[in-house]
Amino acid sequence: MTIGREQGPATGFNLTRRSAVGGGTALGLLLPAMARGQTIRSYAAPRRLGNVDHLVVYRRENEMVGWPHVMGYWDMGDGELLQQVTAITTRYGNADDISHDNLGREGLGSKSVALRSKDYGRTWQAPVFNMMANADKSQAKVKTMGDLQPIDFLDRNILIANSGTAFGMPTGRTNVRVSKDRGRTWGPPVPVPLDGLNSLSGMNSVLIRPDGTALIWLMEVDKEGWNRHPCVYALPPRGTDFHFLTFITKKADPWGNADGDYTSTFRFGGHRWFYPRGYMLPSGRMLCVLRSQRDPRGVMWTEIYASDDGGRTWEFLSRVNDFGSPGSLVRLPDGRLVMVYGYRLMPAGIRATVSEDEGKTWGPELIVRDDGGSWDLGYPNAWVTDDGKVGVIYYFNSKDDKVQVNGGVRHICRSIFSVD
Repeated sequence: MTIGREQGPATGFNLTRRSAVGGGTALGLLLPAMARGQTIRSYAAPRRLGNVDHLVVYRRENEMVGWPHVMGYWDMGDGELLQQVTAITTRYGNADDISHDNLGREGLGSKSVALRSKDYGRTWQAPVFNMMANADKSQAKVKTMGDLQPIDFLDRNILIANSGTAFGMPTGRTNVRVSKDRGRTWGPPVPVPLDGLNSLSGMNSVLIRPDGTALIWLMEVDKEGWNRHPCVYALPPRGTDFHFLTFITKKADPWGNADGDYTSTFRFGGHRWFYPRGYMLPSGRMLCVLRSQRDPRGVMWTEIYASDDGGRTWEFLSRVNDFGSPGSLVRLPDGRLVMVYGYRLMPAGIRATVSEDEGKTWGPELIVRDDGGSWDLGYPNAWVTDDGKVGVIYYFNSKDDKVQVNGGVRHICRSIFSVD
């Protein structure tokens, strides 16, 4: 039973009226209910889930394969899933070879890998390499989104991809591409205008509003490179281009939760509020899930902002967890929300948590797996199966792998589990 919650304005932590165990503090006077044996559900220890079905979806011994959360994921709503990942040829000779700052520098090659399932992720078809190179000839002359009109983005066969160059950098630019056949062929890249912003980084995050407006979730990075500012761009029905709609968070974090004296690259420094992804609830409320970090090797967490006016304005709703991000959100048939995320502190793995009040508060952690070999894992995308379970695809490395270079060979896995 959850009782006495108050929203902390500074950090988003839930401040609960509870006496300290073994301490004679005045807080005990604030919660007489404790004397009746009631417990605070969110303080329960993490619970290991049973009967989890794990499957290796894609693995090559000489590749680092990763980052499904931002490489493109589409759920067609009828059991068909499409996941794109990046595979970089890697030596696995030493820790420097697998460092994210060094990947690809030796010029051994890389490719995108498209993975498709037609049975809610239980099985997966043979991979398709460099899917975006399969051109839709009917879109050969497309230069703007207006050239595609009229087009109905509520049609589950029509997909939008959103990515670009110099991701997370002050020079980032982004574009969109459209598929009319569930990702089998694609149109050319269409640039997204800066609309006066310094940069734009796209991470394949798309939501179609019930009125047919297409929303893409981006982030601006300032000239110095340390301030990431998530935003929403919108394409109205029959529109000719995506344009800036709103920022999701304040311009800068007033509490400085990610501030620090970093001598690392941007990739390994502290950033608050990035990787935005939008979700629509049946009530019409929109949620935006965000990642924040001081160090991506584990000191990172997930936050949620909410909008009740179609994505025009946003307010902080909750901090989901102590540690773990980015998070992928799904809604169960009974209305509960499940957030699944990579957990990079040891023992590393995949964890989840459940909300019974549309994301305002979250229950105890659920351990999907904790056999990771290092922090280098996660980036999940989750879905609900036809029998009400949660499926999730992510990248992983195992502590039991015969190869150990700051963890095992990085590969793609999926897990299917029940939260009950």
